[in-house]
Amino acid sequence: MRSMGILVVGAAVLAACLAAAKERKVQMSDLPAAVQQTVRDKTKGVEVLGLDEEVEDGKTFYEVETRVNGKTNDILIDTAGVVVEMEEEVSLDTIPEPARAAILRQAGAGKIGIVEAVTKDAVTVYEAHVKKAGKTSEVVVAADGTVREH
Repeated sequence: MRSMGILVVGAAVLAACLAAAKERKVQMSDLPAAVQQTVRDKTKGVEVLGLDEEVEDGKTFYEVETRVNGKTNDILIDTAGVVVEMEEEVSLDTIPEPARAAILRQAGAGKIGIVEAVTKDAVTVYEAHVKKAGKTSEVVVAADGTVREH
């Protein structure tokens, strides 16, 4: 009987995790036609790592995970096939100096990992993953070095 209780609790935890994620792997054939066309247009000559369907605030989006020249790039597309956000892995030394300086200041003695240029509504911010004291956090700054909330 005890194993049945553990099984029920395990199933409940799994269900809660899946519900919170609101993301699932999909195939190209699962995508609406307009999204398929955008994916084809944006991934010509690029390695596609995966496709996900995400629901955020009741709206459905599709994320295309790609790799270009060894760096990851993600494209978020709405159901009409419009690109709403792009995330491109970049080197810290390639971003604007004020943004780089702000990330270095925020990181302090922490180790800077992946840095991404995130473009949404024609505005680009830079996100850096920083590891300090065994914990990873994210620093988000504008091109002018202004620290942003994530």
